[in-house]
Amino acid sequence: MSASTHWLATASAQAVLERGGNAFDAAVAGGFVLHVVEPHLNGPGGDMTGVFATADNPGRPVVLMGQGPAPAGATREHYLTEGLELVPGAGALAAAVPAAVDAWLLLLRDHGSWELGEVLAFAVDYARNGHPVAGRVGATIQAVAELFTDHWPTSAAQWMPGGRAPREGEIIRNQAYAQVLERMVAAGAGESTREGRIDAARREWREGFVARAAVEFLAGPHRHSSGTNHAGVISLADFAGFEASFEPAVTFNFRGYTIAKTGAWGQGPALLQTLAILAGFGDERLDPSTALGAHTILEAQKLAIADREAYYGDAQVPLEHLLSEDYAAARRTLIGDTASHEFRPGTVPGRVPFMPPLRTEYQPPATDGGGFAGVGEPTVAPTGEVRGDTCHIDVVDRWGNMVSATPSGGWLQSSPTIPELGFCLGTRLQMTWLEEGAPSTLTPGKRPRTTLTPTLVLRDGHPVSALGSPGGDQQDQWQLLYLLRTIVGGYTPQQAIDAPALHTTSIPGSFWPRTWTPGGAVVEGRLGGDVIAELEARGHVVSRAGDWSLGRLSAVTREPGTGLLQAAANPRGMQGYAAGR
Repeated sequence: MSASTHWLATASAQAVLERGGNAFDAAVAGGFVLHVVEPHLNGPGGDMTGVFATADNPGRPVVLMGQGPAPAGATREHYLTEGLELVPGAGALAAAVPAAVDAWLLLLRDHGSWELGEVLAFAVDYARNGHPVAGRVGATIQAVAELFTDHWPTSAAQWMPGGRAPREGEIIRNQAYAQVLERMVAAGAGESTREGRIDAARREWREGFVARAAVEFLAGPHRHSSGTNHAGVISLADFAGFEASFEPAVTFNFRGYTIAKTGAWGQGPALLQTLAILAGFGDERLDPSTALGAHTILEAQKLAIADREAYYGDAQVPLEHLLSEDYAAARRTLIGDTASHEFRPGTVPGRVPFMPPLRTEYQPPATDGGGFAGVGEPTVAPTGEVRGDTCHIDVVDRWGNMVSATPSGGWLQSSPTIPELGFCLGTRLQMTWLEEGAPSTLTPGKRPRTTLTPTLVLRDGHPVSALGSPGGDQQDQWQLLYLLRTIVGGYTPQQAIDAPALHTTSIPGSFWPRTWTPGGAVVEGRLGGDVIAELEARGHVVSRAGDWSLGRLSAVTREPGTGLLQAAANPRGMQGYAAGR
């Protein structure tokens, strides 16, 4: 079974499974196709995280760490000297070291079975020969057309070859990226083993023509989302010094299920903290479709995400304390009958919580912003308009291998397209602070605290579900609804994905310009007038999004006893797709 945010990625992954490949071969094939068919949502110059379990060791969930660190030259002093008070949301100063490609290749080397050229053939074909463009790709390009034309001419050349944004259904191509993939495969031609050929491609990415082209091109000043021009600081040594890795997952047991997430260098443990808080309530308070349930869930999320801001980062994070029963019980007492409009991190012995700047509005410098649009990652802004986003893919195979992966960053509006490569770098450093004292303060060599947060669910030591969603700060909020509805409510995976969604915006945003809405909640209108009215009566500042606008979840499942496989995908936007046989 395969499920993803784009039908061509799902189809490619499924084709690999049909031809005898395993879940890891299929996920990597689909992941590279996502670079091509959802370029407004992710790219090779971005990042990705995954969580998986293998058929031969099903009870050990593993995290695939594809989050690159800040370059050596990315010091807070440099950014402040450049006149910045926030890391920009677009432009090369926002770029962490690219990590997605190395992470995909590591997964293929150690757990796949196919040759690299076979796996990349799908992406190469769609890049070279083209595919019908999704409407949202063209809409994104149109939103930044002025920026491309006036400031980023290489992006205009790639994405507006006829002087305009492509229309839905038109065939688009990326010849430069097709050549990049073929050159990486060719780099391993002289190696005698499959693993050696993949490692040669990884070296070509980190130390060869890719690194050289990116560093040379981004050394020139260009427009950033701050409305000012700056040169990038990423170097050849930064590229060469990063390798993706595997890590143990962080887990929490909830109602007989084990939920596996990344470490606290990502936001994943905040979902586990939310579950720990909610575990002390009865089922009647865990139904997102009721006013009492929605209120309880929103308040628990605010508390957990406040701890994310205060304590999470590429640092020593006191997760044992934050996930403890006593701590969750203390946090639970803060949930009353009305909505909190405060930022309330908890108390950890020996730690001083970081208190981020709480901006309700952001006024950029009085310079021409150049038409920036969608510089953040959330699927929707509080008012419901589409912004930048992310991708996701889940795969399970006949043997029981299961993987959930969330690639992101490096979308076409991140920074100017590198003409030799056909893509740009990502913007993950915007998740760091320029203030001192935060666990996520911008620090060379440290990973920004990513929002990428795939999920693996286990029962009795066997993986039973892989799921995830685009959506920045909302990713785990929407996944929480899925978990509550399937584990507590008895929904099927597709029913859980289809059900009305909601999330809180009463948290400091992870993306430029990093604002928050005290008491804010965004809901799909089909949650119902009575439920929404009661939420407002409880003090929530409710924004109604469209009826089918929040969340882009996908999921695959497996029953260990019978081996029955299922998949589900999001109907919102008519782009996600699930397939299987």
